[in-house]
Amino acid sequence: MESVQAPITVMQRVEWKYILSAEQTEFFCERLKGHMEQDAYGLTTISSLYYDTPDRKLIRTSIEKPEFKEKIRLRAYGRATNASPVFLELKRKAFGIVYKRRVQATIPEADAFMRGDLDLDENGQIDREITYFRDYYRKLEPACMILYDRTAYYEPDGDLRLTIDRNPRYRTDALSFNHAPVGIPLLAPGDTILEIKVQDTIPLWLVRILSKGKIKCGSISKYGEAYKATLTRAGKEFSHV
Repeated sequence: MESVQAPITVMQRVEWKYILSAEQTEFFCERLKGHMEQDAYGLTTISSLYYDTPDRKLIRTSIEKPEFKEKIRLRAYGRATNASPVFLELKRKAFGIVYKRRVQATIPEADAFMRGDLDLDENGQIDREITYFRDYYRKLEPACMILYDRTAYYEPDGDLRLTIDRNPRYRTDALSFNHAPVGIPLLAPGDTILEIKVQDTIPLWLVRILSKGKIKCGSISKYGEAYKATLTRAGKEFSHV
């Protein structure tokens, strides 16, 4: 069998998340000018299909905020077709550091891999990690689609990256990339999610912007919030692992 194909991306960084009001978002974006630049893709709709066990063990564990947690998802940038590239990503967080391993695939290849009908065997350690994860948890199934409209920024002469996600939304049915990019809102109208991603520390100029804008660091997992919202809509309560 052919394996899911390269290229591979490996990331290791610290991430901070913030929920911004519409006013804070406008304030923040205005003050980024001269410090950071938008990437070449502009505003992009991102769709991430999260896989989980039938009893949703992965997200229930994640909500408990342990020192180590992990998730697996299939991510598409823009409207995906069966022929366009998507990324199978294993995301882990340990003691505040985020580690991401991913391989490029097509939707049919990724589906076959998650069913166990296709193996990763060309790309060494990253393949082994993703395959071990699949085989360890067994019976992983599509659980939730997370969508949002993202603008990404980069620091021209540094390693700082940040993203602003507008209209984050989710659905637990129609778990296909061929479906329209719609879902149930995760935040109040106009609110956005800011993520700051850096290898070392946040620069002083950015700290000053956050302080002046009264933008305080929070903790939000889009899949986690979607899972809790799904329970609420069903009249259920979150149960600990």
